[in-house]
Amino acid sequence: QVQLVESGGGLVQPGGSLRLSCAASGRIFRVNAMGWYRQAPGKERELVAAITSGGSTNYADSVKGRFTISRDNPKNTMYLQMNSLKSEDTAVYYCNADVDYYSGSLERAGYWGQGTQVTVSS
Repeated sequence: QVQLVESGGGLVQPGGSLRLSCAASGRIFRVNAMGWYRQAPGKERELVAAITSGGSTNYADSVKGRFTISRDNPKNTMYLQMNSLKSEDTAVYYCNADVDYYSGSLERAGYWGQGTQVTVSS
């Protein structure tokens, strides 16, 4: 099986920066696309940014120009650099990964991390 662990969340003032990380571990053959989602109070979970195994990226309009997604494939780790943070960025941020893994034979499944809280407040 596969586990995803997020870290890097916390409390930051408006205009500040945070960097989130997500590390995948387990019987991994290949990590395909990965993405960051967030869920704010009273709102649906939404895609923030996604990155393919080849490094192609997509961003929600609300974070374009402020957030940067990246990955380190040998470490099976993904990052989200968040700059110029706003109060509306406050949410629980979740890592998601599409993973090919070993279970006697090769299998494919999507996995979620436990989430990390980001709070932007003065």
